[in-house]
Amino acid sequence: MNKIPSFTINHEALLRGIYVSRKDDVGGEVVTTFDIRMKEPNREPALHPGALHTIEHLAATYVRNHPVWGDRIVYWGPMGCLTGNYLLVRGDVTSRDILPLMQETFRFIANYAATDIPGAAPRDCGNWLLHDLPMARWEARKYLDEVLLCATDANLTYPE
Repeated sequence: MNKIPSFTINHEALLRGIYVSRKDDVGGEVVTTFDIRMKEPNREPALHPGALHTIEHLAATYVRNHPVWGDRIVYWGPMGCLTGNYLLVRGDVTSRDILPLMQETFRFIANYAATDIPGAAPRDCGNWLLHDLPMARWEARKYLDEVLLCATDANLTYPE
């Protein structure tokens, strides 16, 4: 069986950042999948599931309601390895194109002052008790300050 493309990335050299994971033709339109990598794989602790779940709820809500990007967002969801998220966007988009949106999104999460998390109720969520808003804010601020606000090509292009 062939490896899927995401398993061919050198995770030992992968930094935190925003990477184009793949581009697919779907019905004559390009869909770009982004690797929103918040942790260096196998070199630092993974995200806590409660924090990642809260980041998912807040980020998905934010990007889907964004006045410019909202109608182009296909999906936002966590990686199984707990080191980041995937973002799928309609269109042929680059990491640099999406960087300002990610800065806004993670600033929104870092500064989220409400105590209610969108969709975090038994009727709306399959694991509504698995949330950690303080840790989500902390992880978002760390990613924003240490990666998104000072991103270089090394944070925006997959390693060889």
